[in-house]
Amino acid sequence: MQLIYEKMLGGEGGGHTEAVLLNVEETDPEITYIHEVVEGVFENLQELDGALSANLINWSMDRLARVDLAIMRLACYEIMFRDDIPVGVSVEEAGELARKFSTPESVGFITAILSGAATS
Repeated sequence: MQLIYEKMLGGEGGGHTEAVLLNVEETDPEITYIHEVVEGVFENLQELDGALSANLINWSMDRLARVDLAIMRLACYEIMFRDDIPVGVSVEEAGELARKFSTPESVGFITAILSGAATS
């Protein structure tokens, strides 16, 4: 999520960021997953944002906090494109990320939007 957020704000999200921000080195087994997801989010941005936008009631994408949007894009990517990750796990992990990086109010909002996107 942090790499997605950084790239959304114009950062490069490269190896330096992975090592410093995430404390993940190129030899870490999770690095493949991280690269696939970050690339996948930006390769499928239009489709992901369409699924999220379709579930925003009385909201628009430009009103969303950028952190919340990064969390939702990550989870939505997993829901739509990663058959190896159960939908419930993606939604729950998004809630955990919101608890850590966003506000308490964002947790329910994010999980509701993602639940709607998962069933659409």
